[in-house]
Amino acid sequence: MNDFKPIKQEKTVISIRLDVSLLKVIDEVSTQTDISRNELIVQCIDYALKNFKN
Repeated sequence: MNDFKPIKQEKTVISIRLDVSLLKVIDEVSTQTDISRNELIVQCIDYALKNFKN
């Protein structure tokens, strides 16, 4: 475990507007996967950006 080096990533608070139906789906998936709504949204955005094709 001597190789472990924690990395602190800077984060900021933002505000977004979502359709109620989309938020409902996000909350359902969040509950099913046992991760926070925030973490789910972050992972979805990260995935979308990594797989974005022009």
